[in-house]
Amino acid sequence: MMRRMARNFSATFLLLLTLACMLVSPSAAQQIKTTDTRWSYHLLLPDGVSGAESLAFDGKDGIYTGVSDGRVLKWGGSAAGWSTFASNANHRKLPLCSSSEVSTEDRESICGRPLGIRFFRKTGELYIADAYMGLMKVGSDGGEAHVIATAADGVPFHFLNGLDVDQATGDVYFTDSSSIYTRRFNGEITMNADSTGRLLKYDAKTQQVTVLKTDLPYPNGVVVSRDRTHLIVAHTVPCQAYRYWLQGSQAGEYELFADLPGYPDNVRRDGKGGYWVALNQEKMRLDAAPPAKHLVGVRLNHNGMEVDELTAAKGVTLSEVAEQKGKLWLGSVELDYIGMFV
Repeated sequence: MMRRMARNFSATFLLLLTLACMLVSPSAAQQIKTTDTRWSYHLLLPDGVSGAESLAFDGKDGIYTGVSDGRVLKWGGSAAGWSTFASNANHRKLPLCSSSEVSTEDRESICGRPLGIRFFRKTGELYIADAYMGLMKVGSDGGEAHVIATAADGVPFHFLNGLDVDQATGDVYFTDSSSIYTRRFNGEITMNADSTGRLLKYDAKTQQVTVLKTDLPYPNGVVVSRDRTHLIVAHTVPCQAYRYWLQGSQAGEYELFADLPGYPDNVRRDGKGGYWVALNQEKMRLDAAPPAKHLVGVRLNHNGMEVDELTAAKGVTLSEVAEQKGKLWLGSVELDYIGMFV
């Protein structure tokens, strides 16, 4: 009798929970536009490299991305193709950085792994969050990228990840996803519920790094808001985005901006005052039922409400969705191409 009552209670609870979700979500769901990225154009990377994790644009039709051998590449159009725009000192000196016989993990730890990249448009300088080398910068003509910071408050960087530049000041905001684990062991961040990540600021005038927020669970992508009053920071493991206030009476406060339907990577501004968030995969479901569609990105409005979603074929993951001149450019830390969708 007690077992039957327990089963009935569980079934009733699940039914009520489902009904509650249905009561909350229909109006929001009706407003969400779905775009299938399977029909996007694929811009193949050069042979031997992969992982266009983040994308940058110079305003002159040049497209830039960091790849698995430690370089930043530039796409100059179909005639010019791909060329090396920047690399670090190790890549130039060590032959193994150009060798396909070395494992990706070993090569990255020695040759570097550029993740977040952004231009400061006034100077043309490109800032690079290298997971292993630290915060780096290269001039508008490219060449050898130089390390400008490797620690903050005496704590070395372990896993630099997301990055954005305030175009008014040149200040750089970036994330260190863990103060314990490197990118090579990023799985341990999830398994051990590591919350030692940090949100950081590089002051362009003083050339000093300030810690804005500590004890963060897997901080990843970061972006400066259009009005420069706050940052949006994606947290991969809790599947959430937070807002850090830079100005006003709330300056220094860190608040929940949005719960996300998947594990986020980079965040970029859209053309409507909101944000594109790339998703590595859907959020784990308790019922373990396979999702009806494979989400790889969502667009949030200025209030954090989901208004658009991107889907893809199973197995495809995105690390960045960048809106540029009416086109969506799609980067992935795992694939050998950049996607483009009109």
